[in-house]
Amino acid sequence: MPDSTTANAQQSAGAPPPVISVRPVVLPAPGRGEDLHVRVSAPMTGGDLPVIVFSHGYGESMNGYAPLADFWAAQGFVVLQPTHLDSRTLGLPPEDPRTPRIWLYRIEDLTRALDGLDTLEAAVPGLGGRVDRGRVAAAGHSWGAQTAGALLGARVLGPDGVPGEDLSDPRVTAGVLLAPTGLGDDLSPFAAENFPFMRPSFATMTTPALIVAGDNDQSMLSTRGPDWFTDAYTHSPGSKSLLTLFEAEHSLGGVSGYGAAETTDESPARVALVQRLTSAFLRSALTPGDTGWRATATELEEHPSPLGKLLSR
Repeated sequence: MPDSTTANAQQSAGAPPPVISVRPVVLPAPGRGEDLHVRVSAPMTGGDLPVIVFSHGYGESMNGYAPLADFWAAQGFVVLQPTHLDSRTLGLPPEDPRTPRIWLYRIEDLTRALDGLDTLEAAVPGLGGRVDRGRVAAAGHSWGAQTAGALLGARVLGPDGVPGEDLSDPRVTAGVLLAPTGLGDDLSPFAAENFPFMRPSFATMTTPALIVAGDNDQSMLSTRGPDWFTDAYTHSPGSKSLLTLFEAEHSLGGVSGYGAAETTDESPARVALVQRLTSAFLRSALTPGDTGWRATATELEEHPSPLGKLLSR
């Protein structure tokens, strides 16, 4: 089987390595009401492949976010995309008894996908023995960013303001949060009534992470402006980076899919920047000694007309 040298040669020649994607891979989920469907994407070559488990935004599914999943896989990651119960593909009615717990089911979906790596790996032809289970990251967009943040150590505040259960996963050692939910004290009346779980506390989110926000992302869920989506950076301890994209709205240029109905600010260049920086960040965070993140960050800082700005601490 071709090794990572072959993949690197293809990349240096300007052609990304081919990617294979299999869906749905079904994982039994007792008590969930629906078995968990997962899409698995991976490069066809290379070994010691790190894992990204990705949480989609509200209503999306494992079929979305191709601009991210395909790029990450081509860069040498195994990408796991579970379909959450709120997906439009499932059509769960609001009165379904599972609705109040959907935010918890979402977190359980991510841990279930990691628990099911044997099954997921076996479902992809040629992937067996090529996955590095010691290097795992969690990522998500919008509501999915809050979901992924739980695996990084963020908690949800109860009505009394006390942080809820610690749902972090020790297997996850890095994260990417795209347009994540901000502090619950700034929820709009609509959000406070309908999404009471959108009260994250980032005080214990110590896992290294890159937060990405748009400076034109005005949400009906918040009484604040676009800076609400930077709270995961501002209010969390530890090693964090914040990429603020200029003129970007909630879709960050179209990360959920080019031409998708929810993309109000379509920009292939903006998406390409998100692709490059998230990939470089995760590669360096998961691989001691890797300097790709530093080089990519410097490239952005020195660009004469940058599409965004980067802060790190």
